[in-house]
Amino acid sequence: QVQLVESGGGLVQAGGSLRLSCAASGSTFSSSSVGWFRQATGPEREFVAAINWSGESTDYADYVKGRFTISRDNALNTVYLQMNSLKPEDTAVYYCAVRELADIRRSARFYDYWGQGTQVTVSS
Repeated sequence: QVQLVESGGGLVQAGGSLRLSCAASGSTFSSSSVGWFRQATGPEREFVAAINWSGESTDYADYVKGRFTISRDNALNTVYLQMNSLKPEDTAVYYCAVRELADIRRSARFYDYWGQGTQVTVSS
């Protein structure tokens, strides 16, 4: 069982930055891949970024590539999402999720545990 708690969301002006954190409990975290997703309107959670268990492999959605950076510190059981050059269209609730396998996936259905989400609002 893995429990996830996101933090770091808030209100920021366009062009600004935020760093989200995802703190995990559970012994399998360091061998699991982790993804960040977001949900603005509608039922679907949109893929943002993912990182494999070691941090050596990452994947980004095209709409955040070059602006967002995902990283992890397995000693602290934490994954980060550094978000720079934020745009109003980045406004959403951001969720982290754990996949109890080592490979990266973009679809939310492949992830086993989810946090409660943190709101990010970017004003124009």
